[in-house]
Amino acid sequence: MSNKKLNQSKRKFLTVATSAVGGLFVAGAAVPFLSYWNPSAKAKAAGAPVEIDLSKIAPGQRVTIQWRGKPVWVVRRTPEALANLKKMDSVVLDPKSKSSEQPEYAKNELRSINEEFLVTVSLCTHLGCIPSYRPEIAPADLGDEWLGGFYCPCHGSKFDLAGRVYPGVPAPTNLSIPPHAFVNSDKLVVGLNPSDIKENA
Repeated sequence: MSNKKLNQSKRKFLTVATSAVGGLFVAGAAVPFLSYWNPSAKAKAAGAPVEIDLSKIAPGQRVTIQWRGKPVWVVRRTPEALANLKKMDSVVLDPKSKSSEQPEYAKNELRSINEEFLVTVSLCTHLGCIPSYRPEIAPADLGDEWLGGFYCPCHGSKFDLAGRVYPGVPAPTNLSIPPHAFVNSDKLVVGLNPSDIKENA
């Protein structure tokens, strides 16, 4: 084989080898760069819908879950609590929830789809403190009009068992209602709307 042909073979081999190594380097560098733009597993979990087994919640009980980094309460209201809520329209500041944050399907006096269950973000709308759950009727420290609800000890804001704010307290609006849907009588999903459940059925 002549030197000329040998040099051409070497040049061809080196060109191919260099191109291959360069391509591998570019591909290797691109993987972490592209993966940077994908949400982490933690980020996906933070926004993912959360399922709750309602059969384990007794009447009058409240459970707390985490959704999108916020505490969310699910309260199973008793028949007595539901009857008392009807008496609260003239007491609370925004009985029809016109100035509050909730999906359209929860814009009613009970602020819920299923009257038995209240689903609400448990952050006071004043400064984001977490109110305490006070389901008892008319404790002396909360006034004669108290028929059960949530009391924020930080600055004294009060909410009824539909999350509706009392007048004359620092909190300006009712507690927020997150998107939620009932899959069946025993299963609630926070983070989806009822229309999402129907579409995926």
